[in-house]
Amino acid sequence: MGARTRGAGLSAPGLSIQRIVKRYGERRVLDFGSAHFEPGVLHVVEGDNGAGKTTLLKCASGLEVADSIDMNFGGQRFAGGAFPFEWRAAMVYVHQHPYLFSGSLAANIEYGLKRRDVPPHARAARVRDAMAWAGLEHVANIAPRKLSGGEKQRLALARAAALEPAVLLADEPTANLDRAAREQVHVLLDSLVQRGTLVIVATHDPALLGKQGAQRWFLSESALLKQ
Repeated sequence: MGARTRGAGLSAPGLSIQRIVKRYGERRVLDFGSAHFEPGVLHVVEGDNGAGKTTLLKCASGLEVADSIDMNFGGQRFAGGAFPFEWRAAMVYVHQHPYLFSGSLAANIEYGLKRRDVPPHARAARVRDAMAWAGLEHVANIAPRKLSGGEKQRLALARAAALEPAVLLADEPTANLDRAAREQVHVLLDSLVQRGTLVIVATHDPALLGKQGAQRWFLSESALLKQ
């Protein structure tokens, strides 16, 4: 996929978290501050099960509401209230178990483009590019439910990449995949980083955690620490 302008007009899309607090009832899941994520870098976040990795990504992308939050992105500040529209357009979250629609692979990729009112001719080009980028052309006519786990994850990444996000947040994208499928996902994540995308991945995958050039973070309740 060719490089295009991203981020809905936001400049210098580094992402900084000054403070974030999230509780579920009496349980405090997140309570930390001062973390900066540079664009064009693969950021890998590790931590014990239940440490809050998924919650962190969802709060940072506006999918969950934090009890307290102070973030900066592209020169804009968010300190609670309605999640900024420009940020929603610039960030894409990929679930560990992505929901796939019953239509074709192309329709799955096109869905978000339609929601963003991308013109039909541009949608078609982006869908073709995304299918080729993710190596899915040979399964284009297979129902999404019949895809392998790796193919489903690559379809989810293709759907995200077609939106040309400035920030991609992925929750355990290689979990429960065999070695070959994991390596294919690694290649796609590397490709996004090389295009200048800020990629943040919550993972237990040793190969991702040890990848050369990746910024490794460790999450606990009270800290997100650079390793």
